[in-house]
Amino acid sequence: MNKKNKINVLDLISPEMQSVMRFYSENPSPVPLDATYNGMRQAYIEDRKYWNSEAPTMYSIHDIQVPTKYVNILTRIFQPIKSPSATLFYLHGGGFILGNLQTHERIMRLLALYSGCTVIGVDYSLSPEARYPQAIEEISMVYQYYQYYQYYQYYQYYQQNAEQYNINMQQTGFAGDSAGAMLSLASVLWLRDNVIECTNIKAVLLWYGLYGLQDSISRRLYGGEWDGLQKQDLEDYDNAYLGEAGDREAPYYCLFNNDLTYGIPPCYIASAEFDPLLDDSLALFRTLDANDIPCEYKMYPGTLHAFLHYSRMMQISDEAIRDGANYFIKQLL
Repeated sequence: MNKKNKINVLDLISPEMQSVMRFYSENPSPVPLDATYNGMRQAYIEDRKYWNSEAPTMYSIHDIQVPTKYVNILTRIFQPIKSPSATLFYLHGGGFILGNLQTHERIMRLLALYSGCTVIGVDYSLSPEARYPQAIEEISMVYQYYQYYQYYQYYQYYQQNAEQYNINMQQTGFAGDSAGAMLSLASVLWLRDNVIECTNIKAVLLWYGLYGLQDSISRRLYGGEWDGLQKQDLEDYDNAYLGEAGDREAPYYCLFNNDLTYGIPPCYIASAEFDPLLDDSLALFRTLDANDIPCEYKMYPGTLHAFLHYSRMMQISDEAIRDGANYFIKQLL
């Protein structure tokens, strides 16, 4: 699309979202020291430090290394109270190439606080060092680590160690933002399709995810330098995650090519009004709803992609996290 025809969303975003844009105009994001992925990642970590400060205090926080067939995966357990009644596994966004447990810590702490549940952040391997579907396999192994011995057995890492870490693995869920939302739903589908027991997954919380669309109205109308989601940006993320010759139609990347008619827990699907990925969320909601999969959809007006990070300045960001937490609570026994 000719750039002249794209909607100038900066004239339409909410006053809260405009305040974030003003903050960045006065406090520009750190410039990567070099053009490598490591340079980009460090700049992203520095950028998120302000937005992660003043996060709520937790009852306890523990770091645990979980073995997988690839590498040990760092996980961080946030517990808002002594004995939470359920556990959410959180997968951070960052286009598959950026982000870690540090960059999304405030989001996870707020989610733990508002749900009253344990939140376990999963520091999955980033691309392009780790190509699809490694991150999905790692996440699935963290949730339910399995090995082959003389007999086919599943070794549930957190299930086996639930008492030691004071977590409830009988009621669990997945949650994530952006690329982390895709990885959340993709991991649930992976567990289902590999016949790994996942009946304890009570809900999936999905904030402004990408689910495999390669073109849409929202992708054509929105996206710019302000959100890093122009057409070339999205292609670069795809290339890093899948490889330039990777299959964009693969069923754990384009989730619409998977079977979305059964075996999916209730889903909370949230979108941002001026997000190029808006139609991904809307298409997912309509697909699940048409197949009688319990789901709820909410579009947050006046917002841009990644607005969940800005709860220090935006009440609607706090509201979106609380809405997801409340949805999860409703699905518990």
